[in-house]
Amino acid sequence: MHLRNPIEWVAGQFAAPARTVGCAPPEVYWPLSQKTAIPEIQAITMEDLKAALRLGLNDFVACRTDVIFLCVIYPVIGLFIAGAEAQGGLLHLVFPTVAGFALVGPFFALGLFEMSRQRELTGKIRWLDTFNVLRSPSIGSIALMGLVLVGLFLTWLAVAHGIYRMTLGGATPESIGVFMRDVFATQAGWAMIALGWATGALFAAVVLAISVVSFPLMLDRPTTLRTAMAVSSRAMRRNPGYLGCWGVLVGSALFVAALPCFVGLIVVLPVFGHATWHLYRRVVKPPMVEERV
Repeated sequence: MHLRNPIEWVAGQFAAPARTVGCAPPEVYWPLSQKTAIPEIQAITMEDLKAALRLGLNDFVACRTDVIFLCVIYPVIGLFIAGAEAQGGLLHLVFPTVAGFALVGPFFALGLFEMSRQRELTGKIRWLDTFNVLRSPSIGSIALMGLVLVGLFLTWLAVAHGIYRMTLGGATPESIGVFMRDVFATQAGWAMIALGWATGALFAAVVLAISVVSFPLMLDRPTTLRTAMAVSSRAMRRNPGYLGCWGVLVGSALFVAALPCFVGLIVVLPVFGHATWHLYRRVVKPPMVEERV
C-alpha cells in the first residue's frame, strides 16, 4: 500500500472531479432530445411570466433549506468585493458592483437551472444536482458564455470608473459621507448618476438579449454557444416587451436584494433562477416527437 504525502492527497481530490467534467454521454444527459435543429421561439404573455415566477417559487420551496445554504456564498463574495473596493480607494465602484450583479446573475444561476431540469426529468429536486452541470457535454460552451458575462461585468466597472473620472474628477473619496455629498449635492454628481444609469441599462439590455435563454438551452439540448446566443437574441426580438419586463424585474430584484449587505440574494437569486428556467420552457418550443430518443 502506497501512503500518499499531503501534496499527492490534495492533487487526488482535484483529479477525481476533473475527470467528470463533460463526461456524461449526450444520450444520457439529454434523454429527450438528440438532434441539433434550431429551436423555435414562441410568443409569450404576461401569464407566462406569472407562471414562471410561481413555478420558480415552488422549486425554491421544495428545496428551500438546502438552496439557502448553497446560496450563502453569494453574499460572502459580494461583501468581499465591496470591502476590497472600499479599502482599496475604489469606493465609487461599490454601487456599480451592486448594480452590475445582474450582468453575471445568469451564470451564477446555472446550478439552479440544472436543479429545475432534473426535477422535470426525475420528479425530485436536490441541491447536489447543481454539480451535474459539470457533467454536461456542453460544459465548454457554458464556461465560455460565463466568461463573456464576466468580461461584460468587468467592462461595465471600467466604464463606470471612467464616468466617475469624467464627472467628479477621479479623486479618491475621503469618506462615504463626502462621496455621498458629492454625488447627491452637486451637478456633476447628478450627471454621473444619469450617465451611469443610461450606460448600465445598455449593458443590461445586451446581457438580456444574449443570455435570456442561452444557458438553459445549452443545458437542455446539444447546442453550440453561437446558436444559443442567436436563439436568445431571436427570443428577445419576438418578445421584446415581455422579456424586457422580465429583465427589469430580475435586475431590480437582484439590485434591491444586494443592498442589505447582499443578504437578500440568498432568497431572490434561487427564486428567479428557477423561474428563469420555467420561462425558458415557455419561450422555446419543446422538441418535436421525431426529435426525441
